[in-house]
Amino acid sequence: MSALRILVPVKRVIDYAVKPRVNKAQTGVETAGVKHSMNPFDDLSVEESVRIREKKRAPGGVEDICAFSAGPPKAQEILRTAMAMGADRGIHVEIKDGEELEPLTVAKLLKKSVEEQKSNLVILGKQSIDDDAGQTGQMLAGLLNWPQATQASKIEFGENDSVTVTKEIDGGVETVRAKLPMVITTDLRLNTPRYATLPNIMKAKKKKLDKKTLEDYGLTNDKRLKVLKVTGTLRYSFYMAVFSSPY
Repeated sequence: MSALRILVPVKRVIDYAVKPRVNKAQTGVETAGVKHSMNPFDDLSVEESVRIREKKRAPGGVEDICAFSAGPPKAQEILRTAMAMGADRGIHVEIKDGEELEPLTVAKLLKKSVEEQKSNLVILGKQSIDDDAGQTGQMLAGLLNWPQATQASKIEFGENDSVTVTKEIDGGVETVRAKLPMVITTDLRLNTPRYATLPNIMKAKKKKLDKKTLEDYGLTNDKRLKVLKVTGTLRYSFYMAVFSSPY
């Protein structure tokens, strides 16, 4: 089996324990002065990547685990957390504070990174808890023309580069099998992420963190969606959006 070169995309979002508030202009969620952390589903992806190495689950071993994030300068914090959990290095594509990337742009960015890093496995969260789009993994697999397995609750490796993924569905479980290279998105049943210990946090400061821009990948932040209004309910805030141009 080929040695794994795993790319783990992570996103900085408002902490899951914080109740989001709509800003006064009703153009989005208030982010100033609000606690942020790693997207919980991405937390699972980092943990699973590290466990694959630690437990020697892949016959060919794990050659590299690279954490990747596109976000404002403070997104470096979650990359350092990922490296403290066990990722070997990080890549930060810096964008302006308050600027958002749509799922298709993120997928294109990840495709470029996969090609650059020679990754043969991408493990990412099934969705981010801020926009709940749940599209990036599927779009990335489509752009790469790779097989995909979504909402993984169990990942197993076999001979001849085969990967078996189990996921929960209504009324039971579904098991799919594909060959590397592939894209896997993670669900909450997959594992319980570890806490980054202080010694590992200190070690992570010495690990390599590359800083890049969208322009380095030949991309621009084109907008295809227009937010009309953001309103709040008793339980959550939601976006009302329309396509401004077709994909």
